Amino acid sequence: MSLNWLLNTKKPVSVIVDFVRNASKKTGGSTRNTNCKVRPKHRGWKVQDGHIVPAGKILATQRTTRFHPGLNVGFGRNGTLFAMEAGKVVVTCEKFEPNWDHTWVQRNYAGRTNQNIFKKYYNVIPEPQHNRFKLIDEV
Repeated sequence: MSLNWLLNTKKPVSVIVDFVRNASKKTGGSTRNTNCKVRPKHRGWKVQDGHIVPAGKILATQRTTRFHPGLNVGFGRNGTLFAMEAGKVVVTCEKFEPNWDHTWVQRNYAGRTNQNIFKKYYNVIPEPQHNRFKLIDEV
Protein backbone atom coordinates (compact mmCIF):
# COMPACT_ATOMS: atom_id res chain seq x y z
CA MET A 1 0.00 0.00 0.00
CA SER A 2 1.50 3.27 -1.05
CA LEU A 3 0.90 6.63 0.53
CA ASN A 4 -0.53 8.15 -2.71
CA TRP A 5 -3.31 5.58 -2.82
CA LEU A 6 -4.31 6.51 0.72
CA LEU A 7 -4.50 10.19 -0.16
CA ASN A 8 -6.59 9.60 -3.32
CA THR A 9 -9.25 7.49 -1.64
CA LYS A 10 -12.42 9.19 -0.53
CA LYS A 11 -12.93 7.05 2.52
CA PRO A 12 -11.23 8.11 5.69
CA VAL A 13 -8.42 5.70 6.45
CA SER A 14 -6.68 5.62 9.72
CA VAL A 15 -3.03 4.72 9.68
CA ILE A 16 -1.67 3.06 12.77
CA VAL A 17 2.02 3.39 13.22
CA ASP A 18 3.61 1.44 16.01
CA PHE A 19 6.96 2.45 17.35
CA VAL A 20 9.00 -0.03 19.30
CA ARG A 21 11.54 1.47 21.64
CA ASN A 22 14.40 -0.84 22.46
CA ALA A 23 16.51 -0.44 25.54
CA SER A 24 19.70 1.45 24.91
CA LYS A 25 21.40 0.06 28.02
CA LYS A 26 21.30 -3.14 29.99
CA THR A 27 19.52 -3.30 33.29
CA GLY A 28 21.27 -1.47 36.05
CA GLY A 29 23.33 -4.15 37.70
CA SER A 30 26.66 -3.85 39.41
CA THR A 31 29.69 -3.96 37.18
CA ARG A 32 31.81 -5.54 39.90
CA ASN A 33 31.21 -8.85 41.60
CA THR A 34 30.74 -7.27 45.00
CA ASN A 35 28.03 -9.62 46.24
CA CYS A 36 29.80 -12.88 45.41
CA LYS A 37 29.79 -15.02 48.55
CA VAL A 38 31.98 -18.07 48.06
CA ARG A 39 31.47 -20.67 50.76
CA PRO A 40 34.62 -22.27 52.17
CA LYS A 41 35.23 -26.01 51.92
CA HIS A 42 36.16 -26.48 55.62
CA ARG A 43 38.98 -28.89 54.92
CA GLY A 44 41.23 -30.27 57.64
CA TRP A 45 40.96 -32.72 60.51
CA LYS A 46 37.47 -33.49 61.75
CA VAL A 47 38.31 -35.81 64.66
CA GLN A 48 41.08 -35.23 67.19
CA ASP A 49 43.45 -37.65 68.82
CA GLY A 50 41.81 -39.82 71.50
CA HIS A 51 38.20 -39.60 70.31
CA ILE A 52 36.01 -42.67 69.81
CA VAL A 53 34.60 -42.98 66.27
CA PRO A 54 32.17 -45.37 64.55
CA ALA A 55 33.04 -47.17 61.31
CA GLY A 56 32.76 -44.89 58.27
CA LYS A 57 33.33 -41.63 60.16
CA ILE A 58 35.33 -39.01 58.22
CA LEU A 59 38.55 -38.25 60.06
CA ALA A 60 40.10 -35.60 57.79
CA THR A 61 39.46 -33.91 54.45
CA GLN A 62 42.37 -32.61 52.44
CA ARG A 63 43.36 -31.45 48.98
CA THR A 64 46.98 -32.58 49.14
CA THR A 65 48.21 -35.48 51.23
CA ARG A 66 48.81 -33.76 54.55
CA PHE A 67 47.60 -36.68 56.68
CA HIS A 68 48.28 -40.30 55.76
CA PRO A 69 46.15 -43.40 56.41
CA GLY A 70 47.38 -45.76 59.10
CA LEU A 71 45.88 -48.77 60.82
CA ASN A 72 42.15 -49.30 60.01
CA VAL A 73 41.92 -46.01 58.08
CA GLY A 74 40.77 -45.74 54.46
CA PHE A 75 41.91 -43.24 51.83
CA GLY A 76 39.22 -41.83 49.51
CA ARG A 77 39.70 -40.71 45.91
CA ASN A 78 39.65 -37.04 46.93
CA GLY A 79 42.10 -37.57 49.81
CA THR A 80 39.49 -38.04 52.53
CA LEU A 81 40.54 -40.23 55.46
CA PHE A 82 37.79 -42.33 57.04
CA ALA A 83 37.58 -44.96 59.76
CA MET A 84 37.15 -48.52 58.51
CA GLU A 85 36.39 -49.90 61.98
CA ALA A 86 34.96 -48.46 65.16
CA GLY A 87 37.54 -47.54 67.75
CA LYS A 88 39.81 -44.89 69.25
CA VAL A 89 41.64 -42.40 67.02
CA VAL A 90 45.40 -42.14 67.48
CA VAL A 91 47.42 -39.61 65.48
CA THR A 92 51.12 -40.46 65.23
CA CYS A 93 54.13 -38.82 63.65
CA GLU A 94 56.17 -41.54 61.95
CA LYS A 95 59.29 -41.66 59.87
CA PHE A 96 58.60 -41.76 56.14
CA GLU A 97 60.79 -43.76 53.76
CA PRO A 98 59.96 -42.66 50.19
CA ASN A 99 60.92 -44.54 47.03
CA TRP A 100 63.70 -42.31 45.72
CA ASP A 101 63.61 -43.95 42.27
CA HIS A 102 60.14 -42.52 41.63
CA THR A 103 60.13 -39.24 39.63
CA TRP A 104 57.30 -37.76 41.70
CA VAL A 105 59.27 -38.33 44.91
CA GLN A 106 62.38 -36.82 43.36
CA ARG A 107 60.44 -33.72 42.34
CA ASN A 108 58.63 -33.17 45.65
CA TYR A 109 61.43 -34.12 48.03
CA ALA A 110 64.39 -32.71 46.11
CA GLY A 111 67.30 -31.84 48.37
CA ARG A 112 66.03 -33.97 51.29
CA THR A 113 67.72 -37.25 50.42
CA ASN A 114 69.84 -37.40 53.60
CA GLN A 115 67.20 -36.01 55.97
CA ASN A 116 64.60 -37.77 58.08
CA ILE A 117 61.10 -37.07 56.77
CA PHE A 118 58.20 -37.39 59.22
CA LYS A 119 54.52 -37.65 58.31
CA LYS A 120 51.29 -37.58 60.35
CA TYR A 121 49.34 -40.83 60.28
CA TYR A 122 45.75 -41.37 61.40
CA ASN A 123 45.21 -44.74 63.11
CA VAL A 124 42.04 -46.27 64.53
CA ILE A 125 42.61 -48.77 67.33
CA PRO A 126 39.57 -51.09 67.45
CA GLU A 127 37.70 -51.55 70.69
CA PRO A 128 38.61 -54.80 72.44
CA GLN A 129 36.14 -57.59 71.99
CA HIS A 130 34.42 -59.20 74.92
CA ASN A 131 36.14 -62.18 76.56
CA ARG A 132 32.99 -64.19 77.17
CA PHE A 133 33.65 -67.02 74.78
CA LYS A 134 32.36 -70.43 75.72
CA LEU A 135 34.63 -73.20 74.59
CA ILE A 136 33.01 -76.51 73.80
CA ASP A 137 35.10 -79.60 74.33
CA GLU A 138 35.44 -81.80 71.29
CA VAL A 139 33.91 -85.22 71.72
